[in-house]
Amino acid sequence: MIWIIGGTSDVKKLLLMIHKKADYAVTVATDEGKRELEGYHCLVKKMNCEEMRVFIRDFSVKAVVDMSHPFAVEVTCNARKAAQEEGIEYIRYLRRGEEVKGYRVFETFEDCARYLKEKEGNVFFTIGSKNIELFERIKGNSRYVYRILPAEFSISRCKELNIPMENIVAMKGPFSVQLNAALFKEYEAKYVVMKESGEEGGFREKIKACEILGIEPLVIKRPEESGIQSVEEILNRIKKLGLIK
Repeated sequence: MIWIIGGTSDVKKLLLMIHKKADYAVTVATDEGKRELEGYHCLVKKMNCEEMRVFIRDFSVKAVVDMSHPFAVEVTCNARKAAQEEGIEYIRYLRRGEEVKGYRVFETFEDCARYLKEKEGNVFFTIGSKNIELFERIKGNSRYVYRILPAEFSISRCKELNIPMENIVAMKGPFSVQLNAALFKEYEAKYVVMKESGEEGGFREKIKACEILGIEPLVIKRPEESGIQSVEEILNRIKKLGLIK
């Protein structure tokens, strides 16, 4: 069986190519992710490294195709290790990156938080809900607005951190340049924090909206790693392993 770790929109491109032609299962982290892959063999499952090893054995997995988000570092690390320890093929898919020269770029979320700690003005975050606690700790008198997915986990996380409702924008993309600009302007953002998430993550649309409004974009650099940047190449790797009927 092929185990595909979901997390990006590119997963569906691969599934369209292998559905009914291969024995596979996709795992995602949320019910929303499963709904987006309705009609495919999809499970909601979060696992640590040892649980991944058990999953590989229980389902006789022959290859792991890791299509998790570029910033899902822990998932990727655990999946690579589990595959190596079980002696099976590990294939990492990477979104194509974007040119980030000319913008203020940070290696980590912590670096960005340290920069913002010394600044004043409204900040609009487009980084999801995972790292917002880090920024809430340093916000001072500035207004921090978080655009998150309208999912139970994301909203619950904001409630746990006592973030006021007026500072939560629960929306699902993709977002156009015009919609980004309208939101950034509405919340009078002086800075917009974003991940270097590639074309599929709407990076260019966010940058363009900032340029239109004269807002400074603060870019979190994606982690350095190697992998395949073509869904077609993944398909060829799977074929070479004899996993396509």
